Amino acid sequence: MAKWRRWLGLAPASIIIIGLFGGSLGYGIAQSLGWLPFLGQRQLSLAAYRNVLAGEQLGGQWWQALLFSLWVSLAATLGSALICLGLLSSIAERQQQYRGLSTISNLHLAIPHSVWAMALLLVLSQSGIFARIGFGLGWLDQPSDFPVLVRDRWGIGIIMAYITKEVPFLLLIGLATLRQQGREYLLVAQSLGANRWQRVRLVLWPLLAPSLIGGSLLVLSFIFGAYEVPALVGVRYPEMLATMALELFLNPDLHARAEGMAVSLLMSLIILVVIGLAWRWRRAEQQS
Repeated sequence: MAKWRRWLGLAPASIIIIGLFGGSLGYGIAQSLGWLPFLGQRQLSLAAYRNVLAGEQLGGQWWQALLFSLWVSLAATLGSALICLGLLSSIAERQQQYRGLSTISNLHLAIPHSVWAMALLLVLSQSGIFARIGFGLGWLDQPSDFPVLVRDRWGIGIIMAYITKEVPFLLLIGLATLRQQGREYLLVAQSLGANRWQRVRLVLWPLLAPSLIGGSLLVLSFIFGAYEVPALVGVRYPEMLATMALELFLNPDLHARAEGMAVSLLMSLIILVVIGLAWRWRRAEQQS
């Protein structure tokens, strides 16, 4: 009886959440299949998916955007995780530094990604603050000689923006783990003669791996599907899948909305596959 009461207590919120999510998902799937009643199209087909994956106009753009999105997402996630692990290893044995680092991370997380991307654009662009300072000090012949760090074809600006935003998020996850159990194990390993690299490899990494890998998967999924930062500090070509989907959805030709929904659903499918593989790997690790 108590079990049914808990389910009944969750029922109102669950119905609203499932209804909104399920309705939106169903509407998106229907539009990706060509159901556009405002244009008089009510016949379902896979034409939008064929145009996206193998069409003359969108086929090449899709695969180029997919490779670029994977590159940016993986590079930013790996960079954030490595920087986070390095910071955690440097302060793992200094309990008094946890509070200050947590405060800084929380304050940084309060800054929206779009605002942070605009700040990097104002600072690191070829007409930005650093370029003007370099020109004023005589280090550059003209501001345009400043290295291209944002709006570049390799996505360096996008990766920098995400790394500087996601490191605080991963730090908070890692610090929560260290507060619970990290310090004692490290002190024991140090008393047994383990050097710093051995403590990181044999003690700190096994402690942080579950939470850090889980947080990294969240970061990877978020970066793969986000569009604000690529739209602000990215270039028109190559572009990430999220900006491609948004441009198709906002195209004045309303027939392109089906392709935009198809791109969005294909992105969601890729993220679900990655999460599923990671879940299976995690279960295998726990059973071994």
